[in-house]
Amino acid sequence: MSEKNAIEVRDLCRSFKKFSLQDISFDLPKGCIMGLIGENGAGKSTTIRLIMNSLKKDKGTIRVLGTDNQDEAFSQIKNDIGIVMDEAYFPAVINIGIVDKMMASVYRNWSSAVFRGYADRFDLPENRPFKEYSRGMKMKLSIAAALSHAPKLLILDEATSGLDPVVRDEILDIFNEFTRDPDHSILISSHILSDLEKICDYIAFIHKGKLLFCEEKDLLTEQYGLLSCSWKELQDVPEEAVCGRRSSDYGVTCLVRRDMVSPAFDVQRATIEDIMLYQVKGENRK
Repeated sequence: MSEKNAIEVRDLCRSFKKFSLQDISFDLPKGCIMGLIGENGAGKSTTIRLIMNSLKKDKGTIRVLGTDNQDEAFSQIKNDIGIVMDEAYFPAVINIGIVDKMMASVYRNWSSAVFRGYADRFDLPENRPFKEYSRGMKMKLSIAAALSHAPKLLILDEATSGLDPVVRDEILDIFNEFTRDPDHSILISSHILSDLEKICDYIAFIHKGKLLFCEEKDLLTEQYGLLSCSWKELQDVPEEAVCGRRSSDYGVTCLVRRDMVSPAFDVQRATIEDIMLYQVKGENRK
């Protein structure tokens, strides 16, 4: 494994009765944030569970922070990984104080001061039991716990789900602060693609169990654009330049590769959400 990467995934496969993850390969460089995107059921959560070895793979290799996740040493590496899954898993009756004590017995680098600081910052009630937390409060508690044992890697599955825009923006700032350390990295999946566009260095797009691309975010937005034109004008656009389209009675809007389209056309900026939706739901050229 390259010392420059926090995660390396090679030829990863996992089959179920009605779904299969097929030959997934990507690298997450240290000091960077990678966003996993894709529709529900595409394989994002499956990929995360395979990385953490909570689900057994059929094929492939996974190395995390320099260690194969099948090695015995990986159990110790988990001390350096902060995890937030799409559902928070704490016993229903515990409160902030019990979470603090419980996590101190699990993680060797647990810091009560850091945890309490995040709990105050997120306005988490001290004595209310976990079962009475809203979904947003549960996610904030999970994020606070993930950040409070000096992790080098955060793995976040829908970590901003259920949070209002103000709190989400604060959490994104925290994630950016985290990766200012060149040894810190984040892998995050989210359906809120505008969040990922704000903070991510890389975007990995999984669709129906296949990795369609894993690219630097800035290169993606430079490579793709949106072109709105008439049906007649579309005939002057190379077929191979069109990656997806949406038509109406008045014309068509296409996701195109900028370098394959004449500069005579007015190609507008495409967001990460545009790139995903046009490739998944857009019509073919033919």
